[in-house]
Amino acid sequence: MIYFDNAASTPIEPEVIELVNKTMKEYFGNPSSPHEYGRRSKVLIENSRKSIANLLGVSSSEIIFTSGGTEANNHILWSCILDLKRYHFITSPIEHPSVLNTLDNISRHFDIKVTHVAIDSKGHIDTDHLNNILKTSPPSVVCLMHANSEIGNLLPVKKVNKICKNHNAIFFSDTVQTIGKFNINLNDSGFDLAIGSAHKFHGLKSTGFIYLSPDSKLKPLITGGAQENNMRAGTENVYGIAGMSKALEIAMRDVDKNQNHISQLKQKLIKLIKEEIPEIEFNGDVYEKGIHTIINLRLPASEKSEMLLANLDIEGIAVTSGSACSSGSNKPSHVITSLGVTPEKPSLRVSFSKYNKPGEVEKFVDTLKQIYF
Repeated sequence: MIYFDNAASTPIEPEVIELVNKTMKEYFGNPSSPHEYGRRSKVLIENSRKSIANLLGVSSSEIIFTSGGTEANNHILWSCILDLKRYHFITSPIEHPSVLNTLDNISRHFDIKVTHVAIDSKGHIDTDHLNNILKTSPPSVVCLMHANSEIGNLLPVKKVNKICKNHNAIFFSDTVQTIGKFNINLNDSGFDLAIGSAHKFHGLKSTGFIYLSPDSKLKPLITGGAQENNMRAGTENVYGIAGMSKALEIAMRDVDKNQNHISQLKQKLIKLIKEEIPEIEFNGDVYEKGIHTIINLRLPASEKSEMLLANLDIEGIAVTSGSACSSGSNKPSHVITSLGVTPEKPSLRVSFSKYNKPGEVEKFVDTLKQIYF
């Protein structure tokens, strides 16, 4: 099997599996309990929080654990309404469904305004348009993901941050595709709010975090107990949190080596596509303004498109046509259609991890030629 769906979820690190197994055996106490078993679990959580915070250049108090990226996005967006009283949200038409659908849900309950910043044919946001929107808007929340999960475009963070600061806007970024892939210091990033998800960097699923800058005034969305410094009620996922800390530690330890290896895989795929299947085009920016882990291919229209993913799966190659969160939908990807691509032309998202090899890229191109062209 060739696994090229790492933007959806990554293989779990062997060291993480080993640690989680140990944690499940030895740290079964409820971290809110006052006895020794509970205290040991609590210490493990806090040590994990400290490790993650140190790796991301922030204070432990600024990291709140969640069940993953979707919960984190929901928490932040709802809290911007309920706690910060911000009623204007600026986002893009190619954001993750957990942002777009949540804003749509909020609009059913509150009188909010959602403005989409313009994007070009490659999927890059128009920063001049963003600036003009903010000039005539009340204090707003800007929600733009660091790297698009389908086409891989990278946000010009410094430029967006400057624009947001000039107009007293809150800058919130979904960073699930970039945490563990770059050396990111959240304290210096310009993000007021950001999120991460463990299974995007070889940790466990259903574990993530929110980064809250020091002046954030968000309150809990899930209420009940006093866990997570009164920011998120519910018994913590001790095993997932410990595993996430270890996964991020490994990712940051090898970040430069992994980035170089994966970049070479991506460039190899681009080169082979251009040489072997020149009919294929690229969605998004596959060069310096795109993340090294994602490439999105646009194939010519064909009667074979309906069975393309299934046929690749039969051949032992796992890829997708878009975000895993919307893969069960019969509708074409909202990201690809926002670029003006006709639905008749199927798109494939190929996403790499450090575990992929050059030979897998070659086999993918050969197989794609055989089954589609």
